[in-house]
Amino acid sequence: MAKNSDKLSERQEGIVRFMFDYMGEFGRPPTIREIGNNVKISSTSVVNYNLQRLADLGYIQRETEVSRGLRLTDKARERFGKFQEEVSNAIENLLKIPVVGDIVASDPVPIGDTSNQYDPIEISASALNTRSKDLFAVRVNGDSMIDAMISDGDTVIMEKKYEARNGDMVAVWINNDTMTLKHFYHENDPQDPSQKVVRLQPANPNYDPTYWRPEDVQVQGKVVMVVRQNP
Repeated sequence: MAKNSDKLSERQEGIVRFMFDYMGEFGRPPTIREIGNNVKISSTSVVNYNLQRLADLGYIQRETEVSRGLRLTDKARERFGKFQEEVSNAIENLLKIPVVGDIVASDPVPIGDTSNQYDPIEISASALNTRSKDLFAVRVNGDSMIDAMISDGDTVIMEKKYEARNGDMVAVWINNDTMTLKHFYHENDPQDPSQKVVRLQPANPNYDPTYWRPEDVQVQGKVVMVVRQNP
């Protein structure tokens, strides 16, 4: 039985229960906005107040400088531990994937400053369709892959690959100075069928495919998962 000084409001209990549910399903903590949407709080400052209250009472731990920097404590598990085993297993399987910079999903352009430092993304290993641990992530700029359900601002998780099959969605270097995200096809040159070319195909009818000599295209990684930007 909780002491009066330890009493949680209905909203605070709802936040903890939502965190158990969310982490059990996705293997990572929810965002502030996702918490607010679930417990019907429109103000992020009000969500933050309640999270701080939960932290002060020892139900969660917070890393305020880290995206999704929330953790449930043993105290929370003792009181709300309906999903404790599922959550613990999910957390044990979390992978921290570095976000190495930005990638263009529009007409190929010279790559700019990619020195931005992003927090790593935490993803449950069971959510990925690969067993490889050789993974990295990039933020997407542009809308040329929108019909592949990749929008401007999304993050894509890539498995390091240096070869691709026709139809693979890959990150490629072009002429050593341009990075882009497209579907990959190795085929005959439509202008000269005796020659081979690489076709980089966008997933947006507003963009035309581009054709390159195979030696000018270096595959860097294959898309294995898309992480949507927050609404």
